[in-house]
Amino acid sequence: MATINSSIVLIAMPDIFRGIGIDPLGPGNTGYLLWMLMGFMVVTAVLVVGLGRLGDMYGRVRIYNLGFLIFAISSVLLAVTWMQGDAAALWLIGWRIVQGVGGACLMANSSAILTDAFPPRQRGTALGINGVAAIAGSFLGLVIGGLLGPVNWHLVFLVSVPFGIFGTIWAYLKLRDTGERRPARMDWWGNVTFAVGLIAVLVGITYGIQPYGAHVMGWTSPFVVTCLIGGVLVLAAFVAIELRVPNPLFDLSLFRIRAFTLGNTANLLASLGRGGLQFVLIIWLQGIWLPQHGYSFEETPLWAGIYMLPLTIGFLIAGPLSGVLSDRMGPRWFSTGGMVLTAVSFLLLELLPVDFSYMAFAALLLLNGVGMGLFSSPNRAEVMNSLPARARGAGAGMNATFQNSGMVLSIGLFFTLMIAGLANTLPAALSSGLTANGVPAADAARIAELPPVAVLFAAFLGYNPVQQLLGPVLTTLPAQQAEYLTGRSFFPQLITGPFSDGLTAAFWFAIVACLIAAVASWFTGTRGRAAVRESVGAELASESGELVRDGAIDPRPGGVPAGRLLGTLRRPGGAEVPRGSVTVTTADGLPVGRATVGPDGRYTLQDLPAGTYLVVATAPGLRADATTIVLNGVGAVHDFALRGTGVLHGTVTAADTGALPDALVVATDGEGRVTGRTRTAVDGRWTLTGLPAGEVAGDVTVVASHHGYRPATATVVTGCEPGATDLTLVPTRTGLAGTVRSPAGRPVPGAAVSATDGLGDVVATAFTDPAGDYALPGLEPGRYTVVATALVPATSQVEVAAGPVTRLDLDLGTPTHERPRHAAPREG
Repeated sequence: MATINSSIVLIAMPDIFRGIGIDPLGPGNTGYLLWMLMGFMVVTAVLVVGLGRLGDMYGRVRIYNLGFLIFAISSVLLAVTWMQGDAAALWLIGWRIVQGVGGACLMANSSAILTDAFPPRQRGTALGINGVAAIAGSFLGLVIGGLLGPVNWHLVFLVSVPFGIFGTIWAYLKLRDTGERRPARMDWWGNVTFAVGLIAVLVGITYGIQPYGAHVMGWTSPFVVTCLIGGVLVLAAFVAIELRVPNPLFDLSLFRIRAFTLGNTANLLASLGRGGLQFVLIIWLQGIWLPQHGYSFEETPLWAGIYMLPLTIGFLIAGPLSGVLSDRMGPRWFSTGGMVLTAVSFLLLELLPVDFSYMAFAALLLLNGVGMGLFSSPNRAEVMNSLPARARGAGAGMNATFQNSGMVLSIGLFFTLMIAGLANTLPAALSSGLTANGVPAADAARIAELPPVAVLFAAFLGYNPVQQLLGPVLTTLPAQQAEYLTGRSFFPQLITGPFSDGLTAAFWFAIVACLIAAVASWFTGTRGRAAVRESVGAELASESGELVRDGAIDPRPGGVPAGRLLGTLRRPGGAEVPRGSVTVTTADGLPVGRATVGPDGRYTLQDLPAGTYLVVATAPGLRADATTIVLNGVGAVHDFALRGTGVLHGTVTAADTGALPDALVVATDGEGRVTGRTRTAVDGRWTLTGLPAGEVAGDVTVVASHHGYRPATATVVTGCEPGATDLTLVPTRTGLAGTVRSPAGRPVPGAAVSATDGLGDVVATAFTDPAGDYALPGLEPGRYTVVATALVPATSQVEVAAGPVTRLDLDLGTPTHERPRHAAPREG
């Protein structure tokens, strides 16, 4: 529904403007046209990250439901527009922007909700269906707008109302929040700078394609230049803010995840290639092909949407299929192959003559839709699977921002390339064509000097471009000549050559963008199916389809008997939690049953009647966890992941520079399982929470590491009170190095070199390379005994300083084969 509304006005625009009594091509009205087109997309692009972040903080379902409500209300107010003229245009643009806020709430959280709700092996399918709904909606909107606009323009907005009302009620009744909520302060400075910067850039692009003074486009306009440069500077300030605030809007640390970074890069480039395609194809069909094949200009908007259906069909076929197959085979081949296939379709479209055979055109549209469908689902699943649970809302919002910003940028780029191509050849073709058909030379010259964007907008809106350009001049021409000039053949034949030049530039840009996206997709993930072992989200808990967080139908034959609830208590690392208990109450808090957890962490409750229950799991030294279970005549399985209450904190410093930011700190328990991980702040400080404590307290090994430094470890005992430990890392550029030689002075390869500290412990070992060189990096300053062993040993003592690498060369004793023949071999 949200993406249908992003494109439905493209085709219905002439009917909307006729309905409110405004000529969109009239002086001063082009702004209405552009904001009706772009306002929705600009708002969604700006807000999706912030609304995704709010979903992480306050609940994704809550923000999603709010989006449905906003969308439904704004759709009603758009449909009941009663005004005329400028007031009506401003009313429509204003409520389209509000509608965009609702759409952003939906887009920012839908992917995160699905990622929470499905295990990794099913996410490609789930996100594929969601992606098909989203992107197919942008193409279906063209047909729906073309069908409803001529009947009554109010229906273009009214069509969303029943879906909005039903969706609002259904979402509030049925959706459950299964995600990990992370309360935090809102990053207001980040929100403001991001919104201002991105809006400035997108507004600059929007007005850059409009004429300015004597220029065919407005890229030299002071307003456009100010918007673009100012927007970039504000976005730079936004990045600086995000690197310093504790709870950033745009979690830049996520870009350390290769799959997230490359997946979003591919998504942005795919959007750049796809976004302007709609406009190019619509202008191609409405301005040239359809009039040449007997359609009046007034009929072209509807038929353009119908003739573009193969694009939607291809996407609907490939999207779910690629989602299912990528779950089994891995996403790389599908996302990369989809972009390559899309690039091939753009190349073939570029080779197609302007007056094409429709069967060839339809086949290429189908191929393009298949390529986009193959790419979309695996790409989205790869990006979302790469995110930690706490950041899925913000990550989904960032992904949607790249996609929506790419669409707006694409429109600006495609129009710029088209207008640049037309500006080179259209004036001469227009002047000679009009003069040859009786238009006075002065009028023909004046019309030829008009910006090409007027011709594109006229064709795009389904107006007769020549009639718009000539205006009163038509009344001065003979009737037969005026009829020919405004007929179906003159303008298409006139613009075919210039349009082909602009089309070539636009398609080659799309080809390059898709090929780069293919390369990024290839390096995003693994070839085969990812071996993901996380237990996130929900599986079906009963045959009725109710969702249970981290739960699943029992895989044993026959499932779980009716009225039975069973499962396991585990720590986040997967270890079973013994000596716990599970309590079941009604929704009103009345006790229903209690089970004691066995040594293997398992629990079982029986004879529970159908209904909704609150289930609470507790264990000594661990935080309690709770969930809501719905039993509808069948049993269910639910595993709890209990976190500890222990807290450790400290500082990581470098031996040479002091506080060490961005060092990785990992905590493991006595069995080697990871119980916590974090990175140090700018001042080197770190904190780990959720560690075992109380009765399950034990030794926790803390390891700090950083590139260029030797890891440091410490073992501490966690308890109910926060513990502290500081770690110092020694740079690997310090240490000991040298060469091992034989008595004859030749380097000895493969010799073992070890360093022993003052307590007699071997602290480092290395082997010499083919040149006889060895290196023992990262030794702490102090005195060491160094032993080199090949056939016979060599020993030396050395003092290692804290500065550069200390040099120590070792000479081995005389090997056996070099001794004099009369010498007796040594005993032992």
